[in-house]
Amino acid sequence: MDQTAIDFAETAILGYLKLRPTSADTAEGVHHWWISWEGWPEHISVTECALARLRAAGRIECVRLGNREFWRLKIKPPSAG
Repeated sequence: MDQTAIDFAETAILGYLKLRPTSADTAEGVHHWWISWEGWPEHISVTECALARLRAAGRIECVRLGNREFWRLKIKPPSAG
């Protein structure tokens, strides 16, 4: 898989969430609406790989609602104290 495309998708996802921190969407929605592919649309597997890498890095999380999975910024638990 093209690492440049995955890096591009990661940057686009984080940029989108920086401007809209309360956003959440399915992988398909992220692929079509959060990433501007600039005339060279990639396969959704590129977006899925970028989402998986961002989740592994602790930047985003996947929440299941019914039969669907939604991606959003990782919500940090309130600190005890």
